[in-house]
Amino acid sequence: MRLSLIITTAVLGLAASTSVQADDLRVALIYGKTGFLEPYAKQTETGLRLGFEYATKGTMMVDGRKIVIITKDDQSKPDVSKAALTEAYQDDKADIAIGTTSSAAAIADLPVAEENKKILIVEPAVADEITGSKWNRYIFRTARNSSQDAISNAIAIGKPGVSVATLAQDYAFGRDGVAAFKEALAKTGAKLVDEEYAPVKTTDFTAVAQRLFDALKDKPGRKIIWVIWAGAGNPLGKLQDMDPKRYGIELSTGGNILPALAAYKALPGMEGATYYYYDIPKNPVNDWLVKEHEKRFNTPPDFFTAGGFSAAMAVVTAVEKAKSTDTEKLISAMEGMAFDTPKGKMIFRKEDHQALQSMYAFRVKVDPKLPWAVLDLTREIKISDMDVPVRNKR
Repeated sequence: MRLSLIITTAVLGLAASTSVQADDLRVALIYGKTGFLEPYAKQTETGLRLGFEYATKGTMMVDGRKIVIITKDDQSKPDVSKAALTEAYQDDKADIAIGTTSSAAAIADLPVAEENKKILIVEPAVADEITGSKWNRYIFRTARNSSQDAISNAIAIGKPGVSVATLAQDYAFGRDGVAAFKEALAKTGAKLVDEEYAPVKTTDFTAVAQRLFDALKDKPGRKIIWVIWAGAGNPLGKLQDMDPKRYGIELSTGGNILPALAAYKALPGMEGATYYYYDIPKNPVNDWLVKEHEKRFNTPPDFFTAGGFSAAMAVVTAVEKAKSTDTEKLISAMEGMAFDTPKGKMIFRKEDHQALQSMYAFRVKVDPKLPWAVLDLTREIKISDMDVPVRNKR
């Protein structure tokens, strides 16, 4: 009798647990928590959790359902990422997935979303292919894409009479970024005179730097090396150590995480454009994020913290609008949907589900009180200022 009672109690307990879980809104976060993009991934998770807290006013409930975050580390490896996302949809019954950190891994994930007919919100991977040639209708992206990075940076530094050479990592992120930058730069009247690519884990930039210097040193007018790089290696610092100023060459790049901005302190006056810097956007969402992040972590929110936060805001807005997690209802709700983020309004473009958003032109300033360089706003580059190409085959 006692054994029977124990078994019955266990079964009832399991049924109750299953019932509660069945009502949960399961959100899977696929991210490179280990590997060369680890800092980016951790920021994404922090931002996602804070974003859900803000969007639900602390209840962690949306449309009467408790939000449950399921995390899966893909180590920024495409095969691992694909398996993790498959597991999230099929075994964990995720309603929506978010991820991933590496562009190569994100590209591997796209067909998994299509096969499972489930929404994947891409954050923070930026390669144009994701909402371009590799895109499918189940893919939405809160992260900026390579074209948005490129167009904003081209606007920041491109003018007639300017000669530019590029240095990028030799994978989808770098090559897509340069391709988009080259296209955008041509519209400014500046000329791209050289493209150099280096392996992701490069630490010695001597040879590539000399090729860049040789391509630019005899050009008239303003000469700039534009760097697009993710993770370690510090190419900006290495290039600066080789004294490009002896050839009249300047350095430029986009924004980055705060630890990477420490290297920018050696480059006062450098110009570029960024996706996010905590002190730039002025709106209630960012005010809350900055205040809460500083209170909890004793540091301002970083580049990808804002991205994770934006993804959470998109999920809550979409589920509230659709009153469902049915995929077709979500797609209908999300196409053309505007939602609040720390950067202000984003809009999922109907044609390719890319989030249109502001970017920020900056000039580097140095504050001795801060361990990182200040990105001082010179111009908000608004959605209407950027003609972001639609690159899919829809």
